[in-house]
Amino acid sequence: MDGNGRWANALGRPREYGHRRGAESVRRVVEAAPELGVDTLTLYAFSSDNWARPAAEVSVLMRLLKHYLHKEADELQANGVRLQVVGRRDRLSPPLVRAIEQAERRTAAGRRLRLRLAVDYSSRDLLVEAVRSAAAAGDIGRNDMATLLGQAMHAGEPTPDVDLLIRTGGEKRLSDFLLWECAYAELYFTPVMWPEFGASHLAEALTDFRARDRRFGKVAVAS
Repeated sequence: MDGNGRWANALGRPREYGHRRGAESVRRVVEAAPELGVDTLTLYAFSSDNWARPAAEVSVLMRLLKHYLHKEADELQANGVRLQVVGRRDRLSPPLVRAIEQAERRTAAGRRLRLRLAVDYSSRDLLVEAVRSAAAAGDIGRNDMATLLGQAMHAGEPTPDVDLLIRTGGEKRLSDFLLWECAYAELYFTPVMWPEFGASHLAEALTDFRARDRRFGKVAVAS
């Protein structure tokens, strides 16, 4: 979800305005995703590196996240959306952690869409901790290591590999996001800023993705 601040600045508005409009885009995309055949959607809300931003902006982002959780939990539940928040929680405020836990419990029965919000998230940090956990298991084979890594990174719950990674805002990098899961992900970069991203843009990205030939390291067999 990239481009909130730059979008607001281009309009001569404060960055907070961009983040608020970005929250509206979250609602649009979450509503559209299951209609377009998406069953798991992960949104990068706040990276571990984002703590280096000005304290006032971080405060706004955390306040918006708590507001979103309180405001949208009932709607998510009604629409069959299961919410999960991934990333560290020890640096979040206790009220925000409580809001996360309440929203996760309230939406736990959702089966229409699995919505994962990455908050205080660093894929590299998770990989390091996962390797430590796997190494502590002793002498294991390659396949077992992969299984243990996956379990350690997702609190024991299976999470599918990423099929399509969409980055808004014109940047063309992964920024420490889902590095393990993106081993064979298709990448889609769009100049559209996140506050302007909606159902039509998601549909366009999915159409592009479905037209690609995914070989997963193999070669096509001539018929």
